[in-house]
Amino acid sequence: MTLQACLLLAFLLFSIGVYGMLTRRNAIGILISMELMLNAANINFIAFAHYKAADATAGAVFAIFAIAATACEMAIALAIAIIVYRRHGFLDVDQLTELRDPDV
Repeated sequence: MTLQACLLLAFLLFSIGVYGMLTRRNAIGILISMELMLNAANINFIAFAHYKAADATAGAVFAIFAIAATACEMAIALAIAIIVYRRHGFLDVDQLTELRDPDV
């Protein structure tokens, strides 16, 4: 597997994530699309570290820290989504923007 193949895979994952972010109306679908985009970035970290860096483990370590931060971020986002669903009964992003207080 070459660097170009890794970059192409990351580009495809990132493109699918961007498409999902722009077309989804459900908050869970948007979170999944965001996860795809972050995984594409992790593939880039590891690919560049493997093919270009003097120490190949540097990219893996950085990717592990990115995965840990992403896991924490997704846990908080899912907790917020559960609270919104329990309170309002839906997760449609368009309807959630209509719930905003007009005085703020």
